[in-house]
Amino acid sequence: MREAVHSFFAGRAGALATKHRKEGVIAPLLGEALGITLIVPADFDTDRFGTFTGDVPRIGNQVEALRGKALAAALQCGLTLGVASEGSFSPHPLLPFATLNLELVLLLDRETGLEVIGEASTTETNYARRAVRSLDEALEFAYQVGFPQHGLVVKVHEVYNQSQDLVKGLNTEELLEQAVKLALAKSPRDFIYVETDMRAHFNPLRMQCIAAATHNLIDRVYNLCPECGWPGRTKTWRRGLPCSLCGEATEQVQGVEQRCLRCSHIAYEADPSRSTADPRWCAYCNP
Repeated sequence: MREAVHSFFAGRAGALATKHRKEGVIAPLLGEALGITLIVPADFDTDRFGTFTGDVPRIGNQVEALRGKALAAALQCGLTLGVASEGSFSPHPLLPFATLNLELVLLLDRETGLEVIGEASTTETNYARRAVRSLDEALEFAYQVGFPQHGLVVKVHEVYNQSQDLVKGLNTEELLEQAVKLALAKSPRDFIYVETDMRAHFNPLRMQCIAAATHNLIDRVYNLCPECGWPGRTKTWRRGLPCSLCGEATEQVQGVEQRCLRCSHIAYEADPSRSTADPRWCAYCNP
């Protein structure tokens, strides 16, 4: 399997779309596992695809922004391989008051049309914002979220507008003090906003999630189609496990379906550990 995958990528160069030092975690992993040498394009501005602080809206959804960055980096370097990552932060769908960090890492091959996306998610994030009225309040918040290892952002307004004063990358008390005092002096109210800087090079927790997504990407690349040998089969959980009491389909997973993106071959593997679902998960028996 390793030889088959390396025939696709070994000895090839790829462009990594980043200005936030993501090469520190992504490049060694893809180099060791796939034989790809990653190059960071000179002066590549990923901010044009969107920023966490809202001063530049994201172009499209998370996958569209991801693809746009990878393709633009590859074209700028004149290479056929492009790599990019894109993160998002949102309320956890199941855990109240928890924030979910979802990271995607894309490997795009312009030569073959292959696209493989790795993903990782975690609630281990310091994503937060607070309105503060003084330097002391700003410092209290800062050390609660991992400052100075994790950087901060100071805003005059919570939501970006063209007249907003915005300072990013604050990772010393001196820089934070200067930014807070300046923002308070400019604010039309008696408070400003301090938030975590979620750019990867100022947020070690996010960088860890990017590394996990890269490992997942590698695992997916090595998931070869048994028919044509193409890498990157997609996995989909097939639901509908029958209720043990009435036999009706439930939302419980009954197996995994794997589909080849090249020849559309589908392989299905049932979960051998269970053949029926507990009636408590049945909409008919337990409405």
